[in-house]
Amino acid sequence: MAATAFLWSLAGLFIKVIDWPPLTIAGFRSLIAFLVILAFVKRPRIHGSFPQIAAGVASAVTMMLFVSANKATTSVHAILLQYVGPVFTAFIAAWLLREKIRFEHVTAFFFVVGGMALMFLDKIGGGTIWGNVLAVLSGLTFSFYFVFMRMQKDGSPVESILIAHALTAAIGIGAALFQPAPRITWGAVGAIVVLGAVQVGISAILFAYAIRRISAVSANLIAVIEPVFNPLWVFLALGEAPGARALAGGAVIMAAVTAASVISAKRAAAPAP
Repeated sequence: MAATAFLWSLAGLFIKVIDWPPLTIAGFRSLIAFLVILAFVKRPRIHGSFPQIAAGVASAVTMMLFVSANKATTSVHAILLQYVGPVFTAFIAAWLLREKIRFEHVTAFFFVVGGMALMFLDKIGGGTIWGNVLAVLSGLTFSFYFVFMRMQKDGSPVESILIAHALTAAIGIGAALFQPAPRITWGAVGAIVVLGAVQVGISAILFAYAIRRISAVSANLIAVIEPVFNPLWVFLALGEAPGARALAGGAVIMAAVTAASVISAKRAAAPAP
């Protein structure tokens, strides 16, 4: 799981260094990831159920929004504003799955809103407020993805991941046909291969292996590696430094999400009275 989160954290840097339109990056990244994951799965079971398709669509929208957010705002804003997803998930699950909303979720929601407000007030450093909005929307669609994955009691998450990458590749590459041709350089080609094969493809395989062997709270806590290292790589390589309010707001969001996850996990593990 630590290796998975580490690979996830490479997204911001490699998206930044590719001078292509966001949908073009998302499309070619997903095409490569689709081929890598398909080679691992070999015989996917696509049965076309609503949760399987809905999870794929939600994930595809999330990937396109996240890549667009990385191009429109700073890496730290994009990843930390997307990290509000687990709190959104609790409320969406209450709506669609009739799961009970707990006190820790409501409390975390207010802290998350406060953290988001701090980040929106921060000097974006060449980015736009629109980029922040895209990042928050990617967190919302990511939450729907988790809920639709939960609906698949007897399904396999890998098939939904394949559907997501197939959709993203079709939309992204299709959109590229109506845009100026991307500037092909060795650096851009190398970065898109790393994004597709390693950052997304191999990480999906590692995640599928890890999530069956560790608890949800352990996975969530280890995944904190991603929003910590994602902006760090961008800062070290490109000098993109987050402002004080962005750091403070991000810290509030991460603390709220992590605390809510720990409390929920302990509640679930507690013996029934």
